Amino acid sequence: MMEHIKHKLAILPEQPGCYLMKDRQGTVIYVGKAKVLKNRVRSYFVGSHDGKTQRLVSEIEDFEYIVTSSNLEALILELNLIKKYDPKYNVVLKDDKTYPYIKITAEEHPRLVITRKVKKDKGKYFGPYPNAQAANETKKLLDRLYPLRKCRTMPDRVCLYYHIEQCLGPCVHNITEDQNKEMIDGIVRFLNGGHQQIKKELEQKMLKASEEMNYERAKEYRDQIQHIEAVMEKQKMMMSDLVDRDIFGFSYDKGWMCVQVFFVRQGKLIERAVSLFPFFNNPEDDFLTFIGQFYLQKNYVKPKEIFIPKEINKELVEQLLEVAVYQPQKGQKKELVELAGKNAEIALKEKFALIERDEIRTIRAVENLGEKLGVYTPHRIEAFDNSNIQGTNPVSAMVTFIDGKPNKNEYRKYKIRSVEGPDDYASMREVVRRRYTRVLKENAPLPDLILIDGGKGQISAALDVLENELNLTIPVCGLAKDEKHRTSHLVMGNPPEEIYLERNSQEFYLVQRIQDEVHRFAITFHRDTRGKTMFKSSLDDISGVGERRKKALLKHFGSLKKIKEASVEDIQALSIPENVAKTIVAHFQQEKYFF
Repeated sequence: MMEHIKHKLAILPEQPGCYLMKDRQGTVIYVGKAKVLKNRVRSYFVGSHDGKTQRLVSEIEDFEYIVTSSNLEALILELNLIKKYDPKYNVVLKDDKTYPYIKITAEEHPRLVITRKVKKDKGKYFGPYPNAQAANETKKLLDRLYPLRKCRTMPDRVCLYYHIEQCLGPCVHNITEDQNKEMIDGIVRFLNGGHQQIKKELEQKMLKASEEMNYERAKEYRDQIQHIEAVMEKQKMMMSDLVDRDIFGFSYDKGWMCVQVFFVRQGKLIERAVSLFPFFNNPEDDFLTFIGQFYLQKNYVKPKEIFIPKEINKELVEQLLEVAVYQPQKGQKKELVELAGKNAEIALKEKFALIERDEIRTIRAVENLGEKLGVYTPHRIEAFDNSNIQGTNPVSAMVTFIDGKPNKNEYRKYKIRSVEGPDDYASMREVVRRRYTRVLKENAPLPDLILIDGGKGQISAALDVLENELNLTIPVCGLAKDEKHRTSHLVMGNPPEEIYLERNSQEFYLVQRIQDEVHRFAITFHRDTRGKTMFKSSLDDISGVGERRKKALLKHFGSLKKIKEASVEDIQALSIPENVAKTIVAHFQQEKYFF
């Protein structure tokens, strides 16, 4: 353990708060909360841990902490810090999946829309609907029952929806506030579980229209009743009180947790959400973090009630979410919580084999590669490859792998500017200089390892720029190939030393994947660049001739030679302005370009 960490551990307060673990570059890699900071933070540096916690601890070079006055404050602060720093070991709810809501807009003439974003705009939101089809079907039904306007902007005449009686036409008719309020109240009542009452009202209207021999209107009411039955009766009724609830259950094993959420809307179980993630605190605390992120960071509309397992701190959840929280002790409600937990346990067991396999291919492969090379575990690897054909259109590409997985948001392309002819070493110097000059300027994260698709010459060129120009110490490895252009071995150091990996090892497969990916990326970029150059012509140098006019001229005349021979009137026939046509003719007369 490092000396400065020992000193910090000795003076940690025995109070609640949050702690931020940092790596050697000062990046926050994990945020946690604790009832007693001294006990929790010290626990990371004493005793034995499972593999994933050991990986976290091996990266910790420093930590900070913030004292709070209560556990609730620590929980809220933790959620805000995770949102701010996005630490790589806080993987809970990092996905961008959002569920649809049905929304009544707060406009003069409201609309009924489906949205995936909840905003503070005075609109009324209902959901979430994890099943998007259920949301669409419900909206279609409501459109039939309540003809609110459909147009995003008010038109100056009625549209199709008016003619099929799904809009009252506020664009041309005077629709009163009371009329809109009556429809909104009906929609709210329907979405809050009142569809059975609305169905009865429609049945009464159908019978009355039939008695009055208005059979066409009676048929419309009958169709609306059938639509309600088709949409609302598709799912099994779970509870008779029609209250909207979210039911949480969780299971944990071997440092992993699975949380299942049952969405009950209008008494029906409409869908479930499954989240599987590693945890580093005690399971109850990490469940609290999950439920806080689930609502506070994802902006979900909270239901009227939330059911949670009995081992969770009910009062803390109520204070955090400001919603009614229950821990059922018997009956159907308790069975639903247990069912969610049972599903979580099953999902956890099913996923373990896949998780282990993925870890072997990525995290453990990265750790083994670091050991073989004698460097820090290369969590962030950046790889370069050059591409050109006899020196023409030289380009370079860089790919980034983080913990053994490609991060395509951090791929980069480079057009070589300062090199003429096929000089691979000079190209490597330029691209390494450009890449890491910018990284230093922007204070972006540096890689733990640089891989170069090449041998001793490319390594020397890259090291010269890094060490002598930029004063950086980053391990550089060359990817050598065999006669079949496949990854053979690594070259590293100065003077370069050959390093062989076992060909059936996961670290060898990782290096092979990286080499294949950077080569693919470079070749694709070079092909695109070369393709654009091939289609360049002297038309590109003429003012007023863009891609569209260029294509029109070539399509009509068939060749550049015939365009050169065309008159101003011939060119104007293609709907090209006279001044541009004269510019084209003058350009070719001046150029004296013969084919």
